[in-house]
Amino acid sequence: MVKGELDPWGTGSIKDYGRLQSEFGIEPVAPLVSRFKTPSPHLSRGIDFGQRDLARIIDAVEKNKSYAVMSGIKPTGDFHLGTKMTADDMVYFQSLSKKGTVFYAVADVEAYADNGLSFEQTSKIAMRNVADILALGLDPDRAVVYLQSEELKVMRLGTVFSRGVTNNMLRAIYGERQIGLYMSALYQAGDILMPQLAEFGGPKPVLVPVGADQDPHIRLARDLAARYHDEYGFIPPSSLYHRLMISLGGTDKMSKRSESTLLTLEDQPKDASRKIMAAYTGGRDTVEEQRRLGGRPEICPIYDLYSFHFARDDDHVSTVRTECTKGVRLCGECKQEAVGLVKTWLDEHHRKRDAMMNDAKDLLAKSRRYLASTGK
Repeated sequence: MVKGELDPWGTGSIKDYGRLQSEFGIEPVAPLVSRFKTPSPHLSRGIDFGQRDLARIIDAVEKNKSYAVMSGIKPTGDFHLGTKMTADDMVYFQSLSKKGTVFYAVADVEAYADNGLSFEQTSKIAMRNVADILALGLDPDRAVVYLQSEELKVMRLGTVFSRGVTNNMLRAIYGERQIGLYMSALYQAGDILMPQLAEFGGPKPVLVPVGADQDPHIRLARDLAARYHDEYGFIPPSSLYHRLMISLGGTDKMSKRSESTLLTLEDQPKDASRKIMAAYTGGRDTVEEQRRLGGRPEICPIYDLYSFHFARDDDHVSTVRTECTKGVRLCGECKQEAVGLVKTWLDEHHRKRDAMMNDAKDLLAKSRRYLASTGK
């Protein structure tokens, strides 16, 4: 991997996370996990593998000081399991302290620039997305949720930042892109740094949990925080990186660009079952080879379902992996167990999410009023 190869708008997967860390200066999470009283499954299972300045957030939690958790999710359709990982991290880090506030940007500007969706379309999608994250456990009393295109403070920061970058700098980070994507990147830097404005209590640690392929946005925001420190007092944002789920097709990352190889939080249990049973696995060509050589969970999207989301606990993940690699577990029975776990989870999530639709509407309205009260 060479510098600049990470593509936040692409569909490719990451093969070598160790090399990624080395190339881009991402620090490991593992040495910090012991500082969490109750690590999330993402932390305990190594799914959240890399970080920048995560210790600042842990310090704030331990000292009962204010911090923010900020991330943006494109409203291009229903949450899928890759999106859920970011949402889960936002919910977890909010839960660690009453001093933690979530800023959730509905990234409709990026959805327009990258996916061609109109603001009218994304506004409708946003409501269900917000209901999803509420059903996942977001505390609405400590959350600010907004449409990127509506928040003037984000737009103004993006405009300010545009004077601090050059075409060469953006090309070095993102490669040759259309101007709209460069603009959306500047607005995302505005999203990331907005929680540190005086209107929101001034400079503070801000954690941005994202997939590993989103690191270019973090690097840009950290660079801009340093460039504009004297003017705004910005602290470079902290970041947490999760591994990318393999699509059910077994090749690229799970992405909305390939609907047949992803699971969404809107999928009906019967449709999820069909997708899982048809999915690629890390198994061998024959039962005899599987028994003799064992499976390959490291390339198996079914194993990812257990590890990233649906296993009962860490011991369950370990059991699945051990049985797979020793050839005790065959792919058919592994898929059947995964189907049962996913169906149970989807049924419960749909019940919670449907009950949250009015709450989602209220949270968006409350956030609009709050942001308006902070001035333009």
